[in-house]
Amino acid sequence: MSEETWHKARLIPTSGINGAQEQERRATSALLAVLSIVPDYSKALLSGVGASAGVVTTYIEVPFELGDKTVIPDGLIRVKRGSKVWTALVEVKTGKNVLEVPQLESYLDVARTNGFDAVITISNEIPAVSGQHPTDVDKRKLKKVDFYHWSWSYILATAIVQKEHRGVSDPEQAWILAELIRYLEHERSGALDLDDMGPNWVTVREAVAAGTLRVNDKAGPEVVARFDALLRYAGLRLGQRLGTDVTTYLTRAELANPAIRATAQLASLVESGELTGTIRIPHAAAPVNIIADIRTNRVTCYIDIAAPQEGRATTRVNWILRQLKDARPDTRLESFAVRSRTGGAAELLGDVREDPKLLVRDPSKEIKLFRIALSVSAGSKRGRGRGAFIDSVLETLDAFYGEVVQHIKPWAAAPPKLREAEKVEDVPVELVSTALSSQDGPEGA
Repeated sequence: MSEETWHKARLIPTSGINGAQEQERRATSALLAVLSIVPDYSKALLSGVGASAGVVTTYIEVPFELGDKTVIPDGLIRVKRGSKVWTALVEVKTGKNVLEVPQLESYLDVARTNGFDAVITISNEIPAVSGQHPTDVDKRKLKKVDFYHWSWSYILATAIVQKEHRGVSDPEQAWILAELIRYLEHERSGALDLDDMGPNWVTVREAVAAGTLRVNDKAGPEVVARFDALLRYAGLRLGQRLGTDVTTYLTRAELANPAIRATAQLASLVESGELTGTIRIPHAAAPVNIIADIRTNRVTCYIDIAAPQEGRATTRVNWILRQLKDARPDTRLESFAVRSRTGGAAELLGDVREDPKLLVRDPSKEIKLFRIALSVSAGSKRGRGRGAFIDSVLETLDAFYGEVVQHIKPWAAAPPKLREAEKVEDVPVELVSTALSSQDGPEGA
């Protein structure tokens, strides 16, 4: 038998996983062990939950007495720096398993009793809002203990960004982190991608199409939350490829009270059939707006770019066209004029390439803004794969960023140039009545 058929030995094998309990135990042990071995990775993860840089020690299945019962969290993380010690309990779920509130509240009690700093949960659940926990525990238990959540998608994306983009200082540690990545990417690890829009997806889609969805329908909020989770997952996925932190944009009010966005999204879904969101990519010319129109079954990504503040209208159109040479012809390009009461001109990019004047509705008015949009037919299936809604959003965002966003540079006026001094012919001193000025030329001389 040839060597090509041999299986390479792995530091964290996926073979031998029997059942959810074994899956959770192995994933917990693998992750916590790597955190204690690879400082670059542990710093990237733990800095976001209040732990300062230091020596990381990790444990699994640590028993604690709570009243008349024994509770056993899946893991414990301890970070020591000098005399300062930071400790967090860890609860892990894999696959389709979800976090259980009574269990988490008992761990919060243990943390408070023992003076620990935090409880961290890990599962495949992705909260609709960054920083929000997917469960609703008793808020009174959070007075002295911090409560954090990591999705497996976030853990994996952070590992890939650290290894492939930010770097790991030690080659052996880099190899160990690569083994964790390889394990988490395997389907048997239980670290799943976002792969379902929820059991109410089909019901809500049909209600939107029929115009019968109402804000008090119980199925609507779940679909809204799943869409926001999809936006966060799309940002993690894109950031993983770019090596940077791609985040969803929320207003201060929405960050302070996530219910504000949920209510607005549900109202939009009922009135117009649309779910919307905005993604921010560091150093990109503009945030990417995403619209999922459930009624027309289309997904649209667009950005707004300020037009140059000088030049004729066609000159400004040609400026944006030069930056869209890699965009597909069916990309939509719109122009908006200063003080225009009517909507801007909108044409397909392929047509504007042939005739830039198509975007100039009134030559006497300056173009102030360009909107670049890619709109495609959306899948309708609730899961993943061909014809699935999730894949439609992810693929459209990837294509739009690759063909449009990464090539766009904001306009900037050219800096003023120094005026060269004019050359003056030599004139005898006795013929010059006054000293030369910057305003003198040969004629004055």
